[in-house]
Formats: sequence, C-alpha cells, structure tokens
Amino acid sequence: MPARMNTSDIRLHARGLSKTFVLHTQGGVHIPVFDGIELKVASGECVCLHGPSGAGKSTLLRSLYANYKPDAGEIRVRHDGTMIDLLMVEPWEVVEIRRRTIGYVSQFLRVIPRVPTLDIVAEPAIVNGVASGEAHAAARTLLSRLRIPERLWSLAPATFSGGEQQRVNIARGFIVDYPVLLLDEPTASLDAANRQTVIELINEAKARGTAIFGIFHDEEVREAVADRLFEVGKQPLRKTRLSATAAEAAARCQPLLLRPVTTSITRRQRNTR
Repeated sequence: MPARMNTSDIRLHARGLSKTFVLHTQGGVHIPVFDGIELKVASGECVCLHGPSGAGKSTLLRSLYANYKPDAGEIRVRHDGTMIDLLMVEPWEVVEIRRRTIGYVSQFLRVIPRVPTLDIVAEPAIVNGVASGEAHAAARTLLSRLRIPERLWSLAPATFSGGEQQRVNIARGFIVDYPVLLLDEPTASLDAANRQTVIELINEAKARGTAIFGIFHDEEVREAVADRLFEVGKQPLRKTRLSATAAEAAARCQPLLLRPVTTSITRRQRNTR
C-alpha cells in the first residue's frame, strides 16, 4: 500500500473510539478497554491488530462490526460510495451495511441449528442476490478448498470438530466479496495446510480490493498477509471502583463523566525484509 492513502481508497475509518465496561453486579467496577483509537484501512490492504491477551483486540473488532457500542468516537465505513458512521444509523441500516459491505469471521460459528453446512455457507451469497445454484456452486468450491469432506456437506455443523466448524465459518465469510472484512483469529484452530489456504483466500480478497482488518496470533500467518500492524494495549489498564453515587448512576444507565484512561497505541509499517 502506498505511504499516503487516497481518501477515495479508505474503506474503514475509526477515530476517537473509547470503550469502558461497567460491572453493575460488582459494585460498579469500571474497566477501561481502549481510548482514543484511530485507524484507517484502505482498499486492498490487510491491517493486523496486534497486542497482548486481554488488551481489547476482540472488543475493538466487535465494536467495528457494531456488536458493541463505543462510549465515544466514530466508525465510518464506505457503503454504496458514501462514508457512513455506523454509530449514527438506525439498527436496520446496520443490518443492511453488514449484509452487503462488512463481513465478519468470528472465532465461533453461530448459525441456525439443523441447517446443512452447504446451505449455511451459500446463504450470505443468496441474500445478496446471487442465484441459488451459483451460490451453492461457490460454497462447494470453498468447502473443497478448506478440506471439508463432501460427506459432511449435507449435515449440520453442530457436531463437527472445532477446526471443521472454523473452516465452515471461513467459507461463509469469504463467499461474498465484501468491501470490508473483519477477521477474529481465523486460523486459530487450523492445521498447517488449512492455514495456508486461509492465507491464499486473504491475499485473493486483497487483490480484489477488499479492506481487511484482523487479529492473527499466528506469526507466520501474520507475516504472510499483513501490510501494516496496528498495536494496542502495551500498558495494562487498571480496574477502578466507582463511588457509591457513581455506581447508582451507572445502574440507572445515566451518562457519567469519568476520567479517561489512555492506552498506548501506535501504528507501524511492517519492516521490509
């Protein structure tokens, strides 16, 4: 990716993101996760989120997908040619943006029970207007590439191994050419051969112009796909307990003016070898 991004190339732009969890059942313990996050991901690049366990990487990824609502900031995504703030739109608009613009491969497969694997993988393409036959053909191709035996395609994945379920999840995430793709440890449960297949799928998506932001604990995979690293959470954040008055206010879901705790966040260009 060029050192300077063209504005038109940016697919995802988050700025000023802050997130704190308040544990109402534990006396209002206040757990800061991240503060002041700013990141940009352009078409055709993969930015890898990097940091120690517990630094808030998955929380940030879920926030970018609008599963969690940050306390402050903006999450702008290019949808139908326009940068739209996910935090300012109606819920039905979030669903529409997810359907066509933002794909998400989580660590766990969550689908309707008793639905055959082939249908589960084909479904995102079908809801985006792809003919059923074409969608199922694409699903077969992905399942084959990810080494899911054909005898399993007609079965629901609930009884599959963890690695098999993850591969179904990956196939489902890559069957649509999303402009933005979020990946949460997609290779964590995979053997070497399937990790290589995922590397190939990611690089093919980049070549098509997909902007990818993901978590990869496997250094070999990270080195193979990352254009840049986004580092978060080098310094541990401390829990604080709210005062009785503040805890009561939090329990009533009233906004609180709390002193922010800032994480140490840097972005760096991966060293050229």
